[in-house]
Amino acid sequence: MENVTADSARTKILTQMALLKLTCLTRFRFLPSLLTTAITLLALLPLSVDAAPRKPSDDSEVLERLPTRAGDASARELAALRAAMAAAATDPLPAARLAQRYFELAMARGDPRYVGYAEAVIARFPEPLPPQLLSIRGMLRQYRHGFQAALDDFAAALALDPQLAQAHAWRAAIFLVQADYAAAQQECTALQALGKNILYGSCIGLVEAYGGQLAAGYRALQQALASSHDPDNRLWLLTRLGEVAAWRGQSKLAEEYYREALNIGRDDGYLLAAWSDFLLDNGRPAEVLRELADWEASDTLLLRLAEAAALENSPDAARLTQTLDDRFAAARQRGDTTHRAEEARYALHLRRDPASAVRLAAENYAVQREPRDARILLEAAIAAADPAAAQPARDWLRDSGFEDQRLRDLGQRSTLGRGQAPAKAGAPR
Repeated sequence: MENVTADSARTKILTQMALLKLTCLTRFRFLPSLLTTAITLLALLPLSVDAAPRKPSDDSEVLERLPTRAGDASARELAALRAAMAAAATDPLPAARLAQRYFELAMARGDPRYVGYAEAVIARFPEPLPPQLLSIRGMLRQYRHGFQAALDDFAAALALDPQLAQAHAWRAAIFLVQADYAAAQQECTALQALGKNILYGSCIGLVEAYGGQLAAGYRALQQALASSHDPDNRLWLLTRLGEVAAWRGQSKLAEEYYREALNIGRDDGYLLAAWSDFLLDNGRPAEVLRELADWEASDTLLLRLAEAAALENSPDAARLTQTLDDRFAAARQRGDTTHRAEEARYALHLRRDPASAVRLAAENYAVQREPRDARILLEAAIAAADPAAAQPARDWLRDSGFEDQRLRDLGQRSTLGRGQAPAKAGAPR
């Protein structure tokens, strides 16, 4: 458990205020008022929902214990990293290690508070930042969907340290999200020139898979997996191989990859989301309920859990849907638009509101254009009987040559102008 005292809570607020002043333009699209700023700052602190406001009498009083997972050593690890940073004063390397670990925990657990903590670490250092901190700030900015600011940070980091492979890898990831496959391939080539062969295989495998060459992408990812012995790299590669196999219609093979990734035993929000989507697509919502029972804290996983509960007519379905509704409402108040794709899916499959779903999906697709983003846009446009809204996704299918037959069928149906209700309970979404 990580203790939050009154004194540390005040410190966090002051740190986040300084950070917000420096980075509000890249973190949020809309900050319309002081109220929104206040809500944003308060949302970064884990406050009890039911507690009445009061002033603690002792600065050392524990206000809340932040949850950790069973057997989790991250609290001790973070304490050691914080101590190393404090002892190092102005040395950026211990700070970079702490910020990097916070980011990894945010990705693994789907908890954005860790991103706030990482941003606060970086805000301790004046501009110009050294390359390690620039690269991590770029990672944090891409998490907030500030893609151009993130690309600029990675470019600045590479100008200072041309050997920083991490920056090339993240630039490739952003270009993939933006469906700029030529730019992504250039970053892959840069990784190859640095001798980062596993990273190169991972990078070029996705470029090929997204760009209409599923078989070639699959082979490249397989080759990278065969050369990798690092558990984290293997988990990522196995997850993406599961996705590619599913896109190729190889469900049994996809499940084998997903289960091998799960057996590594690491928390990973992306893996759990991809695995849950696979289960939902194959009419297995009961398994999603079991897999995600302890993951309500993650918005993306809560969405899958709520969908599965609705399909199973679970007693928890109404509560989970309302919790999700409350989370999206709070995000809108903060001006946080990072989960528009999930909100579109929620509006379509849980609220049965195609008009809202297609609007949210279109707004999301203007920012990020991965296959899952195209899918929700196509599904929402079909349900809303709005062929024009689906045109950007159809254009992407045409230009990229993406080979997933499910998406190609959705693209065809989206041209017809006939609405279709979301999947009924018990059917694959």
